Amino acid sequence: MRKRKFWGWGYADELLSNEEEQQIDSRIAKTFDLEEIEKLPIPKVEDIDLPQPNIEIPTALKALLSDEKEERLNHTYGKSFPDTARSLLKDFSSPPDLVAFPNTEEELINVMDWCDGVNVAVIPYGGGSSVCGGVESQVGDSYSGVISLDLRNLNKIIEIDRESRSARIQAGILGPNLEANLKKENLTMRHYPQSFEFSTLGGWIATRSGGHYATLYTHIDDFVESTRMVTPSGVLESRRLPGSGAGPSPDRLTIGSEGILGVITEASMRLQDRPTFRASSSVEFSNYKDALNALRVISQSGLFPANCRLLDSNEAVMNGAGDGSKHLLILAFESADHDKTASLKRALEICSDNKGLYEEPNNNKENAHRTGSSGNWRSSFIKAPYFRESFTRRGIIQDTFETSITWERANDFIEEIKDDIAKAIEEISGKPSLVTCRITHSYPDGLAPYFTFSAFARPSTMIDVWREIKLITNEICISKGGTVTHHHAVGRDHRPNGYDEQRPELFKDILTAAKAKVDPNGIMNPGVLIDPENKEIKNWLK
Repeated sequence: MRKRKFWGWGYADELLSNEEEQQIDSRIAKTFDLEEIEKLPIPKVEDIDLPQPNIEIPTALKALLSDEKEERLNHTYGKSFPDTARSLLKDFSSPPDLVAFPNTEEELINVMDWCDGVNVAVIPYGGGSSVCGGVESQVGDSYSGVISLDLRNLNKIIEIDRESRSARIQAGILGPNLEANLKKENLTMRHYPQSFEFSTLGGWIATRSGGHYATLYTHIDDFVESTRMVTPSGVLESRRLPGSGAGPSPDRLTIGSEGILGVITEASMRLQDRPTFRASSSVEFSNYKDALNALRVISQSGLFPANCRLLDSNEAVMNGAGDGSKHLLILAFESADHDKTASLKRALEICSDNKGLYEEPNNNKENAHRTGSSGNWRSSFIKAPYFRESFTRRGIIQDTFETSITWERANDFIEEIKDDIAKAIEEISGKPSLVTCRITHSYPDGLAPYFTFSAFARPSTMIDVWREIKLITNEICISKGGTVTHHHAVGRDHRPNGYDEQRPELFKDILTAAKAKVDPNGIMNPGVLIDPENKEIKNWLK
């Protein structure tokens, strides 16, 4: 297997070029008026001191459990800013004691039964791409140990129902493998989160992942037909149906449960024929309110473009998709059944009515989305995690947060958050910060603003600076009526000053009761969403 970085995003052999690294140094020096740039080296496995496991591998599970050093390193953190920062600083003080690699559901059940019997916490692990502390193995002292339960070997498409356009799929399959196998049947799921290459179907479902579609099919929820989840108290499996009015949906308890109830092992997913008709264009706006209004009208028109992302002028120029003088709306339509030229034409008419100027449309060209301004933005979007980790080596915080709000609040909400966060970052870090915004998903009743910021710190201070910024972004999003997360899940990082305030107190009681029923000993992903009863869990952000 090609080795993944234990300290950053992607594969170990995927690094920026020397020229790109020098460009980063120059950019940091210019932005923050620095003469010298401090830089952390890339850590090596042999440089890290790991505490010895607190638990021993039982003989019956010897073939399924590993205490190998690099596996423990890889499963200590996800891929958030503080995860990379702590890894670069060689802080692996709370790794999982063991990593489990079950090959079958029966083996997974055997591992979980053992953990339940000896008070070992279980952290479900798909691709490890969490950016909100969802797979972190620091769970406190209420457990005798902790294992990371890796589903990489449950990675098959079990069966495909071509007539119904659905498939039964194991949860550990990675995005590229899923799509490559569906392509053989000329099918696709078309769910492409930014983490697509290193995330799994089970992870998407557990975190209510947001994907490729900017309208209509925005979340993984829209593709789930049925689910199967192994809990410490048994298996919860829903019936595969296109829809049902038979009480509350069991799937709604599984989707977004983030591993606190059990481990999703498989799901039946709705599929589509692969698109062959495409139409796309980019539209420029001088006034942001005009751009937002165009986006709203398109979202309420029933046209349902696959891509409908609005980049403010600063976000556009930062991603090589403009000169910073215009706001950019990226539009794309696709279908496996019919030409989409008319849909694009109508969307462009709406843009024109709101003073938008657009490029000549690209119609029915397979790689149209890879050209022009939208192509530049796409390339920058894909490479962003690699640049971020190089900035992190220098102590510079580049991070994002996302939320959602209804249309009547949209413009003021976005401007207030950009201003408030920029002021907070300057107060915390001592240096000015630019906060930019793109709209990633839009609905008839609202939209999802996604904010990007940078903040000055040194390698020795970057975690403390990030912590203060994270807490204030959580607090501001909630205080202004938004959500603490639109599609990045809750994990441990969005609980303080965020999810705990957003979640209705009665719902917390309901969720706590459900967890107590299926996970009476509280071993499943402690500290995510809610704390298990009778266990003391410490959140490192507080």
